Amino acid sequence: KKISFLGIVILLFCSLPIVSSKLIAYLEKGYVPQNISTVAPADAIVVLSGMVTAVKTGNTFKYEFGGGVDRIFSGMDLFKSNKAPFLILTRGKLPWQLGMPEGEFLKEFAIKYGIAEQNILLTDDVQNTDQEAKSVKKLLNENDHIILVTSAFHMPRAKKVFEAAGIKTTPFPVDFQNQKRKFTLMDLIPSANSLSGTSHFVREIIGRLYYNLKY
Repeated sequence: KKISFLGIVILLFCSLPIVSSKLIAYLEKGYVPQNISTVAPADAIVVLSGMVTAVKTGNTFKYEFGGGVDRIFSGMDLFKSNKAPFLILTRGKLPWQLGMPEGEFLKEFAIKYGIAEQNILLTDDVQNTDQEAKSVKKLLNENDHIILVTSAFHMPRAKKVFEAAGIKTTPFPVDFQNQKRKFTLMDLIPSANSLSGTSHFVREIIGRLYYNLKY
């Protein structure tokens, strides 16, 4: 009974909005939204995967954006602001996912919104940040410098991995999830959404620990 009670207490604690928001804020610590005009030019802009969902419709797939859509829009804005001559997209696809790799869809999307095909480069098929970094490295010259675009919570891990691959990296964090708002009683009421945020924190911390040990 004591173990069961402790489990329920932990579950409720992790489901509190005030707890979840603090944990997400920790993941994004050290990064703030940047103005594109303040970013120094580089040799390429790299947009990491993690924003597209494949929805099956009959015998085909329709692709829809998720919460990380700021990644591709920011990458395109950086390119259109002449911050680099190339936009590199990663062919992210997990083993259980169906449809085309994410980078291929994003390439079509970027072309549709005015970026020339010859200025878009795609990596090999990749399944994680480590593979993305190594595949991007193949597309670069020896001393090339990139602007790395990914979600703020993911940036510390991504920057570490890219620099471990020997790539000079300027971070451009987007998709900030730590909302600034007034404290209310709702912050003390458990919710499934807050539990999801706490779970997201745990997964990201595990990823950081793994790459800290590896690199």
